[in-house]
Amino acid sequence: MLPKLLVVDDDRYTRTLIQRLMSRTAEVHLAEDGAQARQAFAAEDFNLVLMDQRLPADNGIELLREFRTRRPKLVSILMTGFADVRDAVAAVREGVFDYLTKPFDDLESLEAVIGKALELDRAYREIDGLRARLGAGEGAPAIIGQSPAMEHMLAQVRQVAGLDTTVLLEGESGTGKDMVAKLIHAWSPRSAKPFLEVNCGGLPETLLESLLFGYEKGAFTGATAATPGYFEKAHGGNLFLDEIADMSPKLQSSLLRVLQDHQCTRIGSTEPRHTDFRLICATNRPLAGEVRAGRFREDLYYRINVIVVRLPPLRERDGDVIRLAAHFLEHFNAKFGKTCGPLTPAAVQTLEGCPWPGNVRQLQHCIERAVALNPGGPVDMVHLCSSCDSRTECAPEASLAFPASQMPAPAIAYEDARARFEREYLRSLLDAAAGNVSEAARLSGIPRQNLYVRMKRWGVATE
Repeated sequence: MLPKLLVVDDDRYTRTLIQRLMSRTAEVHLAEDGAQARQAFAAEDFNLVLMDQRLPADNGIELLREFRTRRPKLVSILMTGFADVRDAVAAVREGVFDYLTKPFDDLESLEAVIGKALELDRAYREIDGLRARLGAGEGAPAIIGQSPAMEHMLAQVRQVAGLDTTVLLEGESGTGKDMVAKLIHAWSPRSAKPFLEVNCGGLPETLLESLLFGYEKGAFTGATAATPGYFEKAHGGNLFLDEIADMSPKLQSSLLRVLQDHQCTRIGSTEPRHTDFRLICATNRPLAGEVRAGRFREDLYYRINVIVVRLPPLRERDGDVIRLAAHFLEHFNAKFGKTCGPLTPAAVQTLEGCPWPGNVRQLQHCIERAVALNPGGPVDMVHLCSSCDSRTECAPEASLAFPASQMPAPAIAYEDARARFEREYLRSLLDAAAGNVSEAARLSGIPRQNLYVRMKRWGVATE
């Protein structure tokens, strides 16, 4: 279905120009004054309104304000033949997507602006649709995205969710592997049973072992009561092991036995217990490479490498950046009690131009900071850039180099300079890894436990 545009302008040439320009890609409705515009707006659900600022008996900004009381998320463009800075500021404050000056000398630019505005409207409508389905009681998590890459991935997930077999999720940090694991659970025949998740990279070996296998009373100091592990608790349901590549060789061997025998034994016990769960694994680096490097058991790899689902990075998801940004904008407006938005064309261009090395998680943090630091009104490029670390968030090369502007003066003591460098390096490293310590360890070549020690020494913490 073609999107619907309402063009309100008393100038016949402008109306005809836009109608001819967009006739192949949109259903264009025309109005020459406020009365016709009100009548059309009451009868149709428009995706975009292009409004002349000066109408015979109405003011365009005031008419848009009237329309927005009925459609708060209405996407609009204001047009004027008498450009004025004060009018432009007023339009921006009213949430107008863009402010264009007539006559239109560059029709390609005009078409591009209309396309961006329609893209924002599609994002709003998709989010509303997801919220309506969740409100109707659908238990599956909301996955934002309509790009070809995401459509392919979601079709694959829907196909494998009903199969009672192991699923391996591969994707960069921040791509949403935990959300997809929950989606598989929600769409599976086991959805009424437990869904348990463990991050194998965030726990020491002994703690992870006791969490998975459970323990008997007195098995070790502090074991005051018999406690079942996740292998037992997940019986009948799904168990999600995130960052499985970080699991120690000992636990890899133990996991292999559980998968083969469908039995687990609590720490401090000799009695095996039957368990029936479906395993979902995730990794931010290809396990085949970890096997070749000798860091992951080959037999376990073949055991869990039954069905592989690859999650696309954000840079491969055409159009999804704006959909996600609009979703996060609404979410954090509700969380912080603010009314920031909409995104301006400059903000849209900035968001689409960023490589997003931290993927969806990085975009979420960027919008959260932008809303937190913005008192209200449209979100522009300046709000996004001031909320990000430009060295790692928006720069294409995402360099970890120590900025020349922050290099310590030569007169500073060597130990102080070294401490300052290491602290800044660790912060930049964690930003590049989107807060994932395991990924930061891989990027830096520093063992994860050693990296934790350095972070603690210099007071550097993840978000």
